[in-house]
Amino acid sequence: MAGAIPLLFVIATLTFLLVQFIPGDPAVSILGPDASPEQYERVREDLGLNAPVHVQYFNWMIAAVQGDLGNSIRTGLPVLETILSRLPVTLSLALLSIAVTLVVGGTFGLISALKGGWLGKSAQVVSVLGASIPNFWLGILLVLVFSLTFRLVPATGYVPFEVSPWGWAHSLILPVAAIALAGVAAIARQTRASMLTVLGQDNIRTLLASGTPRRTIVFKHALRNAAIPVVTTLSFQFIHVVGGAVVIEQVFALPGLGQYMIAAISGRDIPVVQGIVLVTAIMIIIVNLVVDLINAWLNPKVRM
Repeated sequence: MAGAIPLLFVIATLTFLLVQFIPGDPAVSILGPDASPEQYERVREDLGLNAPVHVQYFNWMIAAVQGDLGNSIRTGLPVLETILSRLPVTLSLALLSIAVTLVVGGTFGLISALKGGWLGKSAQVVSVLGASIPNFWLGILLVLVFSLTFRLVPATGYVPFEVSPWGWAHSLILPVAAIALAGVAAIARQTRASMLTVLGQDNIRTLLASGTPRRTIVFKHALRNAAIPVVTTLSFQFIHVVGGAVVIEQVFALPGLGQYMIAAISGRDIPVVQGIVLVTAIMIIIVNLVVDLINAWLNPKVRM
């Protein structure tokens, strides 16, 4: 936790420096290509873009520490306010994808570890497919099959949860399926490997020899120890999901942070890009903190 503040500072600094290399001129994005040089210069002056880079960085950092991420160059709206309005869409996609990844991948990996045979081989095949298929291609394929051919679910759009819980879930079925496949494969592979390792330990063999029921051994002793690397892998999957949301939200026209980010990069909307990266970094740091707490609960040695 103590390293979170320095890490945020480094991320914010790198983000500010890297966005300076985004091609294009914000003044041209605002005024179009037909404005006069004087008009372009006036807009740059109003936006503070004529100031030296270190002055721009200092002003932005001071404002960000106070919770002010500036205003969008394209719309003039406060960046933080717009991000918070779009954040529920991305969080819904990410949390549902993680839930599906954990339940489906963990179950499949556990069964393949306990049963072996063709199930174990199937887990390996699914892992390779999940890691190989691009999520945007899978998303397009799902739209063609389930939306355009069978008309079972909507192809695009998003319904807020407070408007209709069923409509919210219905609008996220295909995006979650497209983005969760790689995670399901990774969690299944990790769960299977962890369970096989734990089941081969001496204490587990001792419990089996003493006549302890196999179900008790698996769910009371083995599963808790095997869950530690699985939880760590799940935190990496959250990062993958947040990164994949940039593409998936475009495919399914979801009004989340990913779609907002692409529009901001296209329009060289620097404050928006910086704000989204900073908020995303905060989310990932929080997830890593939660994972550390879960690992401490699972493994007493971590607490010591």
